[in-house]
Amino acid sequence: MATADNLKAAFAGESQANRMYLAFAKKAEAEGLKQIARLFRAAAAAETVHALAHFRVMRGVKETSDNLQTAVSGEAYEFTEMYPKFIAEAVGEANKAAEVSFKNAMAVEKVHHTLYSEALAATRAGNDLPPAKISVCEICGNTVVGDVPDKCPVCGAGAVRFTEVQ
Repeated sequence: MATADNLKAAFAGESQANRMYLAFAKKAEAEGLKQIARLFRAAAAAETVHALAHFRVMRGVKETSDNLQTAVSGEAYEFTEMYPKFIAEAVGEANKAAEVSFKNAMAVEKVHHTLYSEALAATRAGNDLPPAKISVCEICGNTVVGDVPDKCPVCGAGAVRFTEVQ
């Protein structure tokens, strides 16, 4: 089973590298270093190729209803077990920034759980979800179906901080 464990570790590492390089690209862009930002984005795209190849070999993608069930379970774990522990530790260490980050993520994972549960019910009934705009708050990740609120209910950001997902 060493190869299976190695695939999981490689998938995790490549996935994290993608996100890290995208964060580095934003910083380089903000510093006016456009070509370095482009290099970071290119490397991030390559890491995504690697991660998806590993995930494919792991047979991680199944039928959509199975994938939705995996997502529902994962989101439930995050907001019922993972983030409450992380928040308690951040509070104990007086790390307010981590506490806020974890609390925002926990609140949004509940939203994702609800959205995935609705999608799972639709697929089990043989349907897709009805067409609707989906937007994400760039501050906390809150995900909204339909019109965005004037103020994000999770972090308080204004409606202009929501980006529509295509």
